[in-house]
Amino acid sequence: MLLPEAKTYKELTERFSWQIPERFNIGVAICDAWADKEPRREALVYAEEGQPAHSYSYGALKRLSNQLANLLKSRGIQQGDRIGVLMPQRPETAFAHIAALKLGGISIPLFVLFGEEALEYRLKDSGAKAVITDESGAAKLEKIHGSLPELTTVFCADGAHHGADDLWAAMEGHEETFKPVDTRPDDPAIIIYTSGTTGQPKGALHGHRVLLGHLPGVEMSHDFLGQPEDRIWTPADWAWIGGLLDVLMPALYLGVPVVACRFKKFTAEAAFQLLQDHTIRNAFIPPTALKMMRQLDAPEDRWQLNLRTVASGGETLGAELIDWGRKTFGRTINEFYGQTECNMIVSSCSEIMDAHPGIMGKAVPGHELAIVNDAGEVLPSRTFGNIAVKRPDPVMFLKYWNNEAATQKKFAGDWLLTGDTGEMDEDGWIRFVGRDDDVITSSGYRIGPGEIEDCLIKHPAVAMAGVIGKPDAQRTEIVKAYIILKQDVEPSDSLAKEIADFVKIRLAAHEYPREIEFVDALPMTTTGKVIRRELRARAVETDDTGTL
Repeated sequence: MLLPEAKTYKELTERFSWQIPERFNIGVAICDAWADKEPRREALVYAEEGQPAHSYSYGALKRLSNQLANLLKSRGIQQGDRIGVLMPQRPETAFAHIAALKLGGISIPLFVLFGEEALEYRLKDSGAKAVITDESGAAKLEKIHGSLPELTTVFCADGAHHGADDLWAAMEGHEETFKPVDTRPDDPAIIIYTSGTTGQPKGALHGHRVLLGHLPGVEMSHDFLGQPEDRIWTPADWAWIGGLLDVLMPALYLGVPVVACRFKKFTAEAAFQLLQDHTIRNAFIPPTALKMMRQLDAPEDRWQLNLRTVASGGETLGAELIDWGRKTFGRTINEFYGQTECNMIVSSCSEIMDAHPGIMGKAVPGHELAIVNDAGEVLPSRTFGNIAVKRPDPVMFLKYWNNEAATQKKFAGDWLLTGDTGEMDEDGWIRFVGRDDDVITSSGYRIGPGEIEDCLIKHPAVAMAGVIGKPDAQRTEIVKAYIILKQDVEPSDSLAKEIADFVKIRLAAHEYPREIEFVDALPMTTTGKVIRRELRARAVETDDTGTL
C-alpha cells in the first residue's frame, strides 16, 4: 500500500509522501511483480453470466500477456504505438492492457456500447495500429476499417469473425516469456477519451505514473484497500477510468482479486446476487447503480452480504443514499471525486473520518486542491469557484492527444481547472456544486442541482431525478426537475405539486422546482451521469409545463 497507517486524516496527510521510482511500468507492476513471487495467487475471477466462474492466477495473466505481447511485436507493433481494447469485463481485456503496456505501447480502453461513429472518431484521432476486441466489436470495426488506414491488426477473442484474426489461435506458439520495455513514469501509457459531456471527446494521455497517482485515493475510499480477504467488484465498465484505474489496475497492484462480470442487463437483483455469491468485500458502485438498487424493498433481508467497503463517485450521493447504504450494506459509503484528466483527488474514508452527506470529502494525501477563480487565484473559504488541482501531480494527465489548445485551456497557471464548481470550508471539506454550466442562478441565488436531486429521491414516489436551470425573464433561471416515478405510480398535476412542496419544506423556498416534468428516462452518459445540457436544451425547446 502507498498510504501509511493512520488513525486520523491529519496523521495520514502528515505521514504521506510520494515514492515515484525512476523506472515504472504498469503492466509489470500489476502482473509480473506478483507472478514472480506468488504465481498461484488469485488475480481475477471471471463470473460470466450463466456460466461457472473461472479463476486466473497472476502466473496465468503473466503467461497470457507475454504471449500477446510477443504476438503484437511480431505484427510490427512497437513502443509508442496505440492499441485499442474493445471488450467488456473479461480476462482478455485485462491481459490485453497488460500486454500493451509491457510492450511499451499506449492502450486505449474503448466502450463496447460505442457505435461505429464513436469508434471511428477515437481510433482515427489516436492513430491506433491494433485493436483487440470480441465478435460484436469486430462487426463494428469491419464497417469502418476502410476509413482507418493506420489500423493494420484486429484480433477477436471469440474466434475469426468479420475479418478479424482469432486471438487465441494467433497467440498459440508464441513464447510465454517476454522482456518488458523499461519505461519511465512519465512515458505515455494510456489514452482515455472523455465522456463528451462538454463537447467532442478528448483523448487524455496518461503516463505510467498514473497508477501510482491513483493508489492513495483508491486505498482511502476503501478504508485502506489491501486488507486480508479483500475482493473487489464494480459494475463500471473497464473502458472508463472509474473501472480501469479505480478498480482493476489498483486492485491487481495491491494483490486484491478482481471479480469480472458484465451483466447482459444490469439489474438490482443481479447485483445483489453477485455480491452474495462471490463474497465481495469491496465494491465501487456508481450513484446511478445505487439508485437502481435502492428501489428494491429490504434487500438486506433477501441477501447475505459480507461487504467491508462500498465506494461511489461521479455524482454526489446526499443523505438519502448514505442512510440507505448504512441500512443495506451495514457500511458508510465512501464518496470520492475526480475526472478523466485528474482522478481520485478527493475522498472520504469512514475508517478515519465521519461522513458529511452532500460533501465529497477532503483532498487525498499527495494532492493539493483549492477553490480558485478563472485566473487561478485562490479564493477564501466557503466561496464558490473552480475546483482546481496544483501541478505537478502523479495522477494528472500529460496532455490531450493531438489537442494542444485544449491542454492549455485546462490550466490557469499551475492550477488544473476541473470544470466543476464547488466550495471548501476552513477544515478542508470540499462540497461539489456541479459543472460550471450546471449551476443554477435564480433570483440572485446560486443553486447546485445535486442537493435538490437528493431531496427529490427521498419522496416515496420518485425513483430518479435530473434538475436543471431553465431560462426565466424574471428570475434569470427557475429550477426545473425531470422525474422518473417508481413503478405503478401515476403522474398527475397534484403529485407534481406535492413533490414541489416536499422540496420547499425540506430545502428552501428558492430551491424547490417550479416546473416538474415526468419522464420515462433521463439522458445519461455511458458512465451513468445525467447529461444536464440535453435537459436544458429540451426545457428551452418544449415550454409546455406550467409553473408551480
